[in-house]
Amino acid sequence: MDWEKILQVKFNEVRSKKAQTPLGELEKRLKDAPATRPFRQRLTGGPIRLIAEIKQASPTKGLLCSNFQPLSLARIYESSGAAAISVLTDQEFFQGSLAHLEMVKMETTKLPILRKDFIIDPYQILEARVYGADAILLIVAALTGQKLASYLQIAKSLGLEALVEIHTRSELALALEAGAELIGINNRDLKSFAVDLETTFRLLEAIPKDKVVVAESGINKRSDLMRLAQAGVNAALVGEALVTAADPGTKIRELCGDDSG
Repeated sequence: MDWEKILQVKFNEVRSKKAQTPLGELEKRLKDAPATRPFRQRLTGGPIRLIAEIKQASPTKGLLCSNFQPLSLARIYESSGAAAISVLTDQEFFQGSLAHLEMVKMETTKLPILRKDFIIDPYQILEARVYGADAILLIVAALTGQKLASYLQIAKSLGLEALVEIHTRSELALALEAGAELIGINNRDLKSFAVDLETTFRLLEAIPKDKVVVAESGINKRSDLMRLAQAGVNAALVGEALVTAADPGTKIRELCGDDSG
């Protein structure tokens, strides 16, 4: 899968959505949007936290979960000790949808919901708020520094928090310059799609201590979380290991050990 192709597909998708539901129409729906739940504070103040992800497929592995039930997963995640839920809303590459996000927000009572998508336009930020997201993912590799700073301000104005995803030192510099408070380190290389957990440890030392750090991708077992916790990582985002587990609730408890809560 080509990164540039992903962004081009997303650009075309957003253009089509704008034609179908103009920005002004979307703005009118803001008044009916559910209240937001705090995201950052759920990821701090204790042992390493788990952001449990709801996704049906991935660009590299295809279908992950044939009997995909997002609401059932959300209930399990909330009752098993997850600190937040990430919902894939990209249709083309992950078979996700905004409908999943909306349903999960309504189904859960306390966990904040992260919209995970390739956000390349302010329209998608407003869309996230309308459909019930509490936070959005902003990928530095998909944005200029100027756009990143602008999108962080737009998110804040809508009451949304933003997890800013990086892969390299240069992307970290852009994230910090733009004012990112929540830094996500993706252990998956966006060009080769290879996963290396060491990416988190390499980049962590350059991140100011007042930032909240989330490790993403390649986290499959309890020892992975323990290593991340010992290094000072605040939270880990786990998807594949949960949606492919025979019992996702048991898998969460196994990952968190006595640290859930």
